[in-house]
Amino acid sequence: MITALELDKAGFGVPKTLEKLRTYLQAALEVEHLTIPVYMTGMYTIRPGTNRTAYYAIRAVLLEEMLHMTLVANLLNAVGGSPVVDSGVVAEYPAELPFSGTGVPKIGLQHFSPEALETFLRIEQPKSMTPKPEPGSGWTSIGQFYDTIRTGLENLIRDLGHDRVFTGDPGRQVGPEDFYNSGGEVFPVDGRNSALEALETITEQGEGVGDSIWNSNDRLFGEQRELAHYFRFNEIYTGRSYGPDDRPKDRPSGPLIDVTWDDAHPIHGDSKVADYKRYEKTSAVYERAVAFNARYAVLLGYLNSAFNGRPRDMALAVPTMLELRDRAEQLYHNPHPDPAQAALGRFASATFQITPREDALAAEEVRRNIRAAALEAGRPIDLAALSSDSVEAFA
Repeated sequence: MITALELDKAGFGVPKTLEKLRTYLQAALEVEHLTIPVYMTGMYTIRPGTNRTAYYAIRAVLLEEMLHMTLVANLLNAVGGSPVVDSGVVAEYPAELPFSGTGVPKIGLQHFSPEALETFLRIEQPKSMTPKPEPGSGWTSIGQFYDTIRTGLENLIRDLGHDRVFTGDPGRQVGPEDFYNSGGEVFPVDGRNSALEALETITEQGEGVGDSIWNSNDRLFGEQRELAHYFRFNEIYTGRSYGPDDRPKDRPSGPLIDVTWDDAHPIHGDSKVADYKRYEKTSAVYERAVAFNARYAVLLGYLNSAFNGRPRDMALAVPTMLELRDRAEQLYHNPHPDPAQAALGRFASATFQITPREDALAAEEVRRNIRAAALEAGRPIDLAALSSDSVEAFA
């Protein structure tokens, strides 16, 4: 297992200043976000009524990635930063994960398939299974990345003092009253202990506790102990469940899982809205792809607002997530409008792109709905905040 110090020597350094720590936390927020469309695509391309074990396993991971994204935002706010969630922070798919090394491939949008699961496994690969990075390169596992953040945070607390590190406004924290899902509980970050717990939650849900296949949800949240992300995905990939005594490098030894790879809508993951526009006169796919991306922009606008001083706006994000699911499934049921792609049996897919026009329209809708929700709840309205970049949608 590579240490943070070894990463430092390889050219990807432990953050030594608060500004660098905030930069790394912003990058971590982007890493967590970039995985969400990848997992969404794998899950939503499963044909209804099939691969139920796989569907709910991917769904569980997806919910925990939302938790991770929120905890990172809480930690960034706690150390005096401001989470940035706008159209400038998201790369086009296939996307490179921020600060990743040369051994970490770009991640693309793929339908439910062995190849998609191989991508999922590489994203979640535990640091104990990951080779050391090449000199001058970045991290080779997300766990390594979070280790550098943890080491930097501990050093800064030691060198600067606790109160000079944790200078953020407590009112910017998203708490359990604002957002809950079955993958653990969001909690405020208000100092060293809760910061370390947030980092521990993210790492152990992804790659397991110590040298085990299990996460720490039982200890941290009083929930049932579950497999960490990597091992949930490996069950799907191998078609066999883990036994209670299996170790991380073991092949699963438990009962078989019913996985039928053919029960998915094949897609051309590199499709873009521009590809669909060529066929807008003969197919409804273009309009549906644009409509999906418009709702995606609105969802991210709510999240951005919630992460930047209006935590109760998480409540507006939940129904938008459900609408996004429905719009995605509508897309995946349509043949690809390009006859050449359709001849290969491929279907249309969400592209997770947002144009400047959609960005502006989403920002206006977010402002309007936040204002309406505040009026209905009898909360004071911060007009300056509603017109600021803190509620701009991101792509």
